[in-house]
Amino acid sequence: MDRRALGQDGTTISAIGLGCMGMSEFYGPRDDAQSLDTLAAALEHGIDFLDTADMYGSGHNEELIGRFLKGRRDQVVLATKFGIVREPGRYERRVDNSPAYIRAAAEASLKRLGTDVIDLYYMHRRNTDVPVEDAVGAMAELVRAGKVRQIGLSEVSVETLRRAHAVHPIAAVQSEYSLWTRDPERNGMLEACRALGTTFVAYSPLGRAFLAGAVTDTSSLAADDFRRVNPRFAEDALAQNRRLAEALGDFAFDLGAKPGQVALAWLLARHDHVVPIPGTKRRAYLAENAAAAAIRLTAEQVAALDALFAPDAIAGERYSEEGMKGVGL
Repeated sequence: MDRRALGQDGTTISAIGLGCMGMSEFYGPRDDAQSLDTLAAALEHGIDFLDTADMYGSGHNEELIGRFLKGRRDQVVLATKFGIVREPGRYERRVDNSPAYIRAAAEASLKRLGTDVIDLYYMHRRNTDVPVEDAVGAMAELVRAGKVRQIGLSEVSVETLRRAHAVHPIAAVQSEYSLWTRDPERNGMLEACRALGTTFVAYSPLGRAFLAGAVTDTSSLAADDFRRVNPRFAEDALAQNRRLAEALGDFAFDLGAKPGQVALAWLLARHDHVVPIPGTKRRAYLAENAAAAAIRLTAEQVAALDALFAPDAIAGERYSEEGMKGVGL
């Protein structure tokens, strides 16, 4: 597994990480035994960058990762997040960036994770009522206290990144980025991250499994699966997007690869400061994703994929209207 820089302090991580959210909610029922086996498979395949958050499963995901970390803490670069506050089992939420909340959230995450330090601590969403300088100041205090090694931001604007970085180095910005979500290319975030020495962490790099060819309709999804209410999986949008997925499948077939592997290889080929974190709770898919790091696309192949997945070819927003209100702040 190739390695890439995480921020500016010399830390390196696997070129492909593992998003752990789906092990606790949003994508069907939990299976902790299966998830723990998949986490073990990640290390076997050289994936050591694990991504969680306190709101995933209302703390369950951090507790699950904590169980896995026992005896393995020094083998993992651990990222978690604060800021989204939800009632268990409900999507409705509020965002809290107050310094007092940040300190309390960090202590709670450390306890659930069973560790004394978080390698990368993200602000999950921004509340513009709190100056970002105040929030980042509180995060920097955690670094000085030895409870956090590096700090990051999620789904923010370039302006917010620059303001935050002026207070304390921002090691990573996390946002959705994939063949069918090209926003970071158009809003200047990728360039800003490169200029600041900030790693860009791409979540949902497989388009919530759509680019892997795993979802052709929503009828087989669990009743509480997030994709059932996602605009890109609505009937009309899905019909248009399905044609793109089929074209990606043909492209991958010609390379002797899986479509999801090509989608990951495209991200790795396009930018050397981007680290995708595909999520899965199954060992077989983990192995498939890890193998994508060995695929080397040519410049011509990258350009062909760029053209195939031109932003205006994608149907539907990536979140509901309410969900979109919380991004790019």
